[in-house]
Amino acid sequence: MSKIRMGMIGGGPNAFIGAIHRMAAQLEGDISLVCGVFSKDPVQSNTFGQSLGLTPARCYQDYGQMLEAEALLPEQQKMQFVVIVTPNNLHFSQAKLALEHGFHVLSDKPATLTVEEVQILQQTISQTNRLYGLTHTYNGYPMVKEAKHRVAQGQLGNIRKVVVEYSQDWLGSDNQGKQAKWRLDPEQAGVSCCMADIGVHAANLAEYISGLNITDVCAELNSVVDGRVLDDDGAVLLKFNDNIPGVLIASQVATGEENNLNIRIYGDLASIEWSQQQPDSLQIKYPNRSTELCRMGMGNLADNTLAYGRTPAGHPQGYIEAFANIYRAFAQQIRDFEQGEQITTIDVPGIEAALRGMAFIEGVVTASQSNIKWHKLSQVIPSYPKLPTGEALINA
Repeated sequence: MSKIRMGMIGGGPNAFIGAIHRMAAQLEGDISLVCGVFSKDPVQSNTFGQSLGLTPARCYQDYGQMLEAEALLPEQQKMQFVVIVTPNNLHFSQAKLALEHGFHVLSDKPATLTVEEVQILQQTISQTNRLYGLTHTYNGYPMVKEAKHRVAQGQLGNIRKVVVEYSQDWLGSDNQGKQAKWRLDPEQAGVSCCMADIGVHAANLAEYISGLNITDVCAELNSVVDGRVLDDDGAVLLKFNDNIPGVLIASQVATGEENNLNIRIYGDLASIEWSQQQPDSLQIKYPNRSTELCRMGMGNLADNTLAYGRTPAGHPQGYIEAFANIYRAFAQQIRDFEQGEQITTIDVPGIEAALRGMAFIEGVVTASQSNIKWHKLSQVIPSYPKLPTGEALINA
């Protein structure tokens, strides 16, 4: 089976996440990096690309040149999809042009800077008939999929409340390093820093596991460090379908926190709890018996959970493996698509996640600036497609 050929925009020297993308993409052994533009400096892009083993001819000066040149290559040589690993303000134009040149796209989130741009992107996807994925990485953890399965099977009963938190401390000081600088710049990051960077991950995780959609928000965003224009902290009250309440906390100034993403979903029969810093464990709590600890690779886990596992029980799986699961599923989508087969591997965050994520970001910023308590998210945003029996499907 030939490898899926990948191009990359961004992710060059000292990039925050570029190396993680490359490791994740190649972990399964079914994706090969064949070209890229890794820096806005053409010399640096060329040098860096060659350091990755690429030929000079496929280390491009800018993404427009790359897309045009790759589109002219023979079918069995050109890249099949491009991954976009650049600041937020570049995602829309790069993804749109890639789709128009006939390439599938996997993009970092958020997909764009505005809801209007995502809607245009959605139209472009429909017109070009290409695949689009968004790297909401935390969906890739097997025990997140187990949590989703158990909620969908009704093991929690009727959901009563959702609580999700994502706390870090890396912006806790006046850090003007490269990665901090663009995230705090409205021209590059958009209307939000914290909520666009990590709050949207928390919102996506809450919707993904619960199977519910956020419909209304009440928010307070803060710029804790003096001199910042964009938020570095915030809290959001949520309403899901049927007025189910929720709470979302996101902070990048929470002293001592590393990457503390955790979620608790409470039902009338049981509740579940998962933490990204202990990703192989899922707690299920009951009102009348002891807490159940589910561990990856042990016990009666859903087939889909096991399909995304990579190591024997007791051998921890982490962030790169979760990232790799997104790439694995997207690669399978491309294989199905290009062979003219029905796409059964549907568990990849797509344009629906992009639309809902951007609606969440704009919604919480608007709510925070208003004296009105509740704000409905954009009514043009679709619900996520329902998965059979609450599970994703992947070829194991």
